[in-house]
Amino acid sequence: QVQLVESGGGLVQAGGSLRLSCAASERTFSRYAMGWFRQAPGKEREFVAAISKSGGVIYSAESVKGRFTISRDNAKNTVYLQMNSLKPEDTAVYYCAADPDGSARWGQYDYDYWGQGTQVTVSS
Repeated sequence: QVQLVESGGGLVQAGGSLRLSCAASERTFSRYAMGWFRQAPGKEREFVAAISKSGGVIYSAESVKGRFTISRDNAKNTVYLQMNSLKPEDTAVYYCAADPDGSARWGQYDYDYWGQGTQVTVSS
């Protein structure tokens, strides 16, 4: 059982930056692909970014390309989401998730373990 804990959310003005972190309890963290998803009020959860177990393959949603960067530090069992040039439409609860397959994938049903989420609010 992998436990994931997100942190780093908060309130920021449009154009600002935040870095989300997701710490995993699992010592075999390096075997898991990791993903970030988000869910805005009244909307379905959507894919944001994913990174393979080695960090060599990365996918990002079109809506965040050029602004958000996913990365991981396997020595620290942590995955990050650097968010720059934030927009009000980025406001959502952000979740990290772990996929034992190890390959970066964008389908939420590919992920077996989820964190509790962290709120990101971007004011205009």
